[in-house]
Amino acid sequence: MSVDTTFPSLGVPDALATVLAARGITVPTPIQAATLPDSLAGRDVLGRGRTGSGKTYAFVLPLLARLAAGRTARQPRRPRALVLAPTRELVTQIQAAMAPLAEPLGITSLTIFGGVGQNPQVAALRKGVDVVLACPGRLEDLLQQGALTLDGVEVTVLDEADHMADLGFLPGVKRIMDKTPKQGQRLLFSATLDAGIDVIVKRYLSNPVTHQADSAQSPVATMAHHIFHVHRDARLDVLLDLTSAPGRKVVFTRTKHGAKKLAKQLNASGVPAVELHGNLGQGARDRNMAAFHEGKASTLVATDIAARGIHVDDVSLVIHADPPVEHKAYLHRSGRTARAGNDGTVITLMTDDQVADVRMLTSKAGIKARTTRLGVGHPMLLEVAPGERVATGGLTLVAPAQPSGSGRSGGGQSRRGGSGRSGGQGGGGRRSGAQGSGGQGPGRTSGSKAAGAGRSGSATSGAKTPGAKSSGGQRSGGRALGGSTTAYSTSTGSGSSGGAAAFSAGSRAGTRRGR
Repeated sequence: MSVDTTFPSLGVPDALATVLAARGITVPTPIQAATLPDSLAGRDVLGRGRTGSGKTYAFVLPLLARLAAGRTARQPRRPRALVLAPTRELVTQIQAAMAPLAEPLGITSLTIFGGVGQNPQVAALRKGVDVVLACPGRLEDLLQQGALTLDGVEVTVLDEADHMADLGFLPGVKRIMDKTPKQGQRLLFSATLDAGIDVIVKRYLSNPVTHQADSAQSPVATMAHHIFHVHRDARLDVLLDLTSAPGRKVVFTRTKHGAKKLAKQLNASGVPAVELHGNLGQGARDRNMAAFHEGKASTLVATDIAARGIHVDDVSLVIHADPPVEHKAYLHRSGRTARAGNDGTVITLMTDDQVADVRMLTSKAGIKARTTRLGVGHPMLLEVAPGERVATGGLTLVAPAQPSGSGRSGGGQSRRGGSGRSGGQGGGGRRSGAQGSGGQGPGRTSGSKAAGAGRSGSATSGAKTPGAKSSGGQRSGGRALGGSTTAYSTSTGSGSSGGAAAFSAGSRAGTRRGR
């Protein structure tokens, strides 16, 4: 791509380019520069770019340009464009990116997904909207109810198509696509183009132009990969050390139960964390993501539901607390950091029984990772996550609420795993980084360890006191235990019970249980 390439030079209308420039977006990414000339010309496009490559603007811009140039009036229940995405979070994120561009053009849009009541969606469709952004399950429900038709759709976009295939959504996608006009423009974007996607391409795209902005396994130059070989009993303490470092972190677990349990353990130890998984209702998902976006929570603990499409600025560290089953999942999870040219670090925690699985995983992913056998207090922890370890106070998490309804009414974004089990809060009141020896940097409390009932929720201030213990097992010095604000309150009372090995005990890269 030439350094002189701009959005107007690619054919983007001035009205859209002006809005982008006002938001500080002036240089197209490789996937945008590759696809925009063809998509703006009305061609069907098949675009492949890894997560974080800028695929959203690559399809939003030509979609809005086409609708703005068209003369079709807005009609009730008859949208002019359709965007399909696999998860509620991704649908919401696309809407957030599109809204500032659509507003000056007078183009309206509506998000459709499960986990929330359908009546507001039906009412908005009855009034008429230009663009529908939807997850397949709820959209099919509304189509069957006659709440909308797709015979007026001029542009159809499939985003994260390979993820929809992985989640088993392709049958529903086909049924939806069958209801859109054959002469309409179709844009398909995906991080990988494998066999499942090829079926969609051959059936629905007409003479498509294919663009691949990077290799499926091309490394991100600004992303450093590490494997920490840890004893199972040290896993939680290592996680507590890493997550109490400065900056935003995303921690991935294999199961919904593991995400819920780990988030509780982190909060009980003073690390503000929120969870994201399929057992949460939409309201809880929105609140938790808002807390992470706004910085009230420094750590997001998630299943693979957050591995694709979710963007949060300045995520400095991704931690695979449970190694993923597939190499594609590793790449997508890791893509939450080192976005848009920023630096990022990816850490995989590996126990003795996971060595062979992790070796195969990184080989298939084309990743060269540095392996270190370590425990709490190892200097490598400070090297990959520099800064003072501070617990600002845990958040009181919203209890998981089951999405209402059954069948596809939940939007199809996650396979139901039943009600979330409330796992024990392992940890025994311990915090990583506190037991280490000298040379670990500022803020570490040399030789001290909380004992007994855990720490009090009261604020602790004053000088850092090496080697000190407070009465009743509460830590003295070295950690500022401040309260959280607004919708989330600081966790108080006794620390977690159980012990460090309680988190994800017996987990292993293997059978996938749920998201």
